[in-house]
Amino acid sequence: MKPTARSCGCAVLLLLIDLLPVPMRAQDANQAPQAKLNIVIVEGEGAINNVKDRVSREPIVQVEDENHKPVAGAALTFSLPNQGASGVFLNGSKTLTLTTDAQGRASALGIRRNNVSGQMQIRVTASFAGQTAIAIITQTNVASTTSAGLSTTAKVLIIVGLAGGAAAGAIVATRGGGSSSSTTPIPSITITAGTPTVGAPK
Repeated sequence: MKPTARSCGCAVLLLLIDLLPVPMRAQDANQAPQAKLNIVIVEGEGAINNVKDRVSREPIVQVEDENHKPVAGAALTFSLPNQGASGVFLNGSKTLTLTTDAQGRASALGIRRNNVSGQMQIRVTASFAGQTAIAIITQTNVASTTSAGLSTTAKVLIIVGLAGGAAAGAIVATRGGGSSSSTTPIPSITITAGTPTVGAPK
């Protein structure tokens, strides 16, 4: 039996289908590398925050692609520790979600830190086009008790010393009856950068 034109046409069609590179294209698409995200810490790493004086450096990060170009519109989540040296954001939560600007940047402003001293790690997660990246910003919170370079103890001693000097001056004035010849030298007050001392002149 001789093959008909119809059967020959079908055979040619099947051969052409087999030669089409459709499976290869699908395989290449599945194996194509996806773009990677990078988080660059612009400000805030290694910062020391004085929680008493509310002096701190807010974390600023930039999201970049694998070619180090800024990624705009990426979702950024800042997370503060649940215990120890930590705080809350302006929304009262320990997490804050922002979107990067045209330069790929976002700033976690207005962190209200607690009074616990120690190391605080801020976790940053970036998401864009199905890709994610994670970075850790390490800062230190310090609950300082000093102000203007003097401790609380030094301030108390200064006040006591001044009060004692004023009392001694009043006693001398009373005993001398207003005469300078019978007065006793008033103890001098010496104030140093460390602990103040009160004593009579040598």
